[in-house]
Amino acid sequence: MNDLIVIAFPSEAKAEEVRRKVLDMQKEYLIELGDAVVAVKQPDGHVRLNQLFHPTAAGAASGSFWGFLIGLLFMMPLVGVAIGAGAGALGGALSDFGINDRFMKNLAEVLQPGSAALFLLVRKMTADKVFDDLQGVGGTVLRTSLDHSKEAALREALAGHQATLSATN
Repeated sequence: MNDLIVIAFPSEAKAEEVRRKVLDMQKEYLIELGDAVVAVKQPDGHVRLNQLFHPTAAGAASGSFWGFLIGLLFMMPLVGVAIGAGAGALGGALSDFGINDRFMKNLAEVLQPGSAALFLLVRKMTADKVFDDLQGVGGTVLRTSLDHSKEAALREALAGHQATLSATN
């Protein structure tokens, strides 16, 4: 089962730094992520999402490739690329992978302008080691689907205190 963790930070740079740290932990097999998005509240009040995966661009690239191949069959590869890229981009724009974009934008509305929130969709993790690596990075937990003991340990770790998990977890 996936867990959602949302942590607010005073700046976009700090949220990006922590996201890089979590992605490095994923390379060490301490955590497996489904998504990691930084939502930034702009000075004008709009929320911008910095996503790792852009479905519109990926759809356009995939559509271009398949359009080119099909276009070759009909001796019109450029037309095939154009139609394929358009169809792929439209399909990518209509699809939403990972955390729901509308949910992230609505939750990020509570942030102060210039601040950011890190949204993590965690498939699985070694909680004690992950919390040790997040020791003292700061941030405020806005929302989580973790159980109470893990949420408390996460809050302690972010604050710089030694995170303690009960023996049952």
